[in-house]
Amino acid sequence: MQPVYIGDAVEHPSRTAEIEVNVVYKKSAGSLSGWLNGLIGVVIFSGSLPATRLAVHEIDPLFLTFIRASIAGVLALILVLSFREQRPKTSQIGSLVIVALGVVIGFPLLTAMALQYVTSAHSIVFLGLLPLSTAIFGVIRGGERPHQAFWVFSIIGSLLVVGFALSQNVSISQTGDLLMLASIAVCGLGYAEGAKLSRELGGWQVISWALLISLPFMLIASWATMPATFSSISTQAWLALGYVSFFSMLIGFIFWYKGLAVGGIAAVGQLQLLQPFFGLALSATLLHETVSVLMLIVTLGVIACVVGSRKFA
Repeated sequence: MQPVYIGDAVEHPSRTAEIEVNVVYKKSAGSLSGWLNGLIGVVIFSGSLPATRLAVHEIDPLFLTFIRASIAGVLALILVLSFREQRPKTSQIGSLVIVALGVVIGFPLLTAMALQYVTSAHSIVFLGLLPLSTAIFGVIRGGERPHQAFWVFSIIGSLLVVGFALSQNVSISQTGDLLMLASIAVCGLGYAEGAKLSRELGGWQVISWALLISLPFMLIASWATMPATFSSISTQAWLALGYVSFFSMLIGFIFWYKGLAVGGIAAVGQLQLLQPFFGLALSATLLHETVSVLMLIVTLGVIACVVGSRKFA
């Protein structure tokens, strides 16, 4: 009995090959887009902790957390109304609440409290653990299954960043350290949950709806914790507040969530290993601070780990 062939793929084998090439090309282009968006997000986030550290010198950490989310929430409301976005489905509300608790409330509040006890330099120790936290929650919440070699590169990269930070003779505070560890855990969960949801809603929509869910509480809390007078707050502190409100709470997440959703939570999350070194580059460029040979060596090592983890993710 002669086999019966159905469809263009059998009649035209060359077309099958063309389809396969197109699929591979689209996957490659999508991955590159994810990494580029993720990189932009990391660059924006690199100024978050220094700006927060600057602000908490003059602004109460509770008020800082609530007012930055309130400002970002009002901007998110304008975005949603301008683009006439449909409301999230009931099944998506739970994920949005997790995102809000993780990156709108949890991470900003815990880091603001921690930075009363530790310096922004010391916080680099914990930023080195954030990619690993994001990857773990990417497996738990996002259903990703990276190759074993990915975890090797991820752990080595994290150890390089932590080792570098510990070599800088920074002060240690048990209270500050515990708060930073908690912030890394909730942030990794918020990143992974938001990235998973971005595949359904879109990157800017996820952070916008998370901010809107939090907005009523944030506005009330801002009013309740508002200082009696603003006269003692300098222009520098106001600028720091503006940065963490506009960029850290909203604009950075638009790029970051898109990058995680398109390029993969575990893979693109490794770009966070570069975040401390972007801060060093900014310091060298804008503040004319010295970048040591050790910084350059560790940076190259981290970049190699990011490239390796991307290959095996």
